[in-house]
Amino acid sequence: MNNCFIILAAGKSNRFNSKIPKPFVQYNGDILIKHSINKAISSKKFSKIVVAINKNHKNYLKNLQLNKVVFVNGGKTRADSAKNCLNYVRKYKPKNILIHDAARPNFSIKLIIKLLKALKFNDGAIPVIQSNDTPKLKNGKKIHNIDRKKIFFSQTPQAFKYKVIMELQNKINKETTDDSSLLISANKRIKLIKGEEKNYKITTLKDISENKVFYGIGFDVHRLVPRRKMYLGGIKIKSKLGTLGHSDGDPILHAITDAILGACRMGDIGEKFSDKSKRYKNIRSTILLSKVIKDIKSKNYDINNIDINVITETPKLKKIKKKIILSISKLCRIDKNKINLKGKTAEKLGVIGKEKAIACEVIASIKKL
Repeated sequence: MNNCFIILAAGKSNRFNSKIPKPFVQYNGDILIKHSINKAISSKKFSKIVVAINKNHKNYLKNLQLNKVVFVNGGKTRADSAKNCLNYVRKYKPKNILIHDAARPNFSIKLIIKLLKALKFNDGAIPVIQSNDTPKLKNGKKIHNIDRKKIFFSQTPQAFKYKVIMELQNKINKETTDDSSLLISANKRIKLIKGEEKNYKITTLKDISENKVFYGIGFDVHRLVPRRKMYLGGIKIKSKLGTLGHSDGDPILHAITDAILGACRMGDIGEKFSDKSKRYKNIRSTILLSKVIKDIKSKNYDINNIDINVITETPKLKKIKKKIILSISKLCRIDKNKINLKGKTAEKLGVIGKEKAIACEVIASIKKL
């Protein structure tokens, strides 16, 4: 794996109109630039991640814990910044390069994989989306209709074979607004792949302020009984007692499901999956949560973070905490760092304190894209 991921974040952001440079403003629970960095790291496809930064913004890097990232000085233009990064990684002899604009934080890891796969038989790969509007061309006093089926808007990240993109660096000029322009002008082999609607570019402060965040609360409690299996967060737990329920009785996933449904104003788990229905008898809660995640994704909701309290005397969560978080991360399609799990006891009080029940409460924040 000798791939490099380059992030361009050296612009002055004049249109953004903020005292804080655009790459360092808060966006959906983290600073803008870290969304791209975290996805590059999580993909596990890159041996080196390089970020072009404005030299006047270096003081904003002080509190960032980014050991896997190298920062280099950007240039006067976007093309210059890309060139600086490409020259820097020369010593690592990369095979493939992905170049990405920090102002597009909402791309997916799936898109990264598609781009790298496309490079097997092409010099470059570009994500594109088609226009929903009918474009017109004005040439002097004449106005021409253009077939929108032939119009594509390019996105980033864009993928290139390193040797090919380096050979074309001397052809950069003021008209070079993205890196694929070089390959197109040189008639190189380029693959257009389907881009992502949510992978839009943040240009003004309004693009951030209009992201709405909603909150939901979930709660679930189950009796603990012998001869029943114990599932917590989708993981089967070794325990002398199990949870009694119509489904598999997973209190964590039930509470998460309810919190998500509440935040999205989509009812509750009982309405969606009635305990009166034989269809859901002993069903795994992983299936139920996966259905809800699919539903909220189709409505352009995205999970920002999940905070979980598990109230129980048994089992102890310390040794299984990481496995549960990883399971929830996969089910909810979010980074594990967006999940917080805490184990609480009832101080030997009530049915929970007497090891006769287990409860879970969850708060989830959901953003509307």
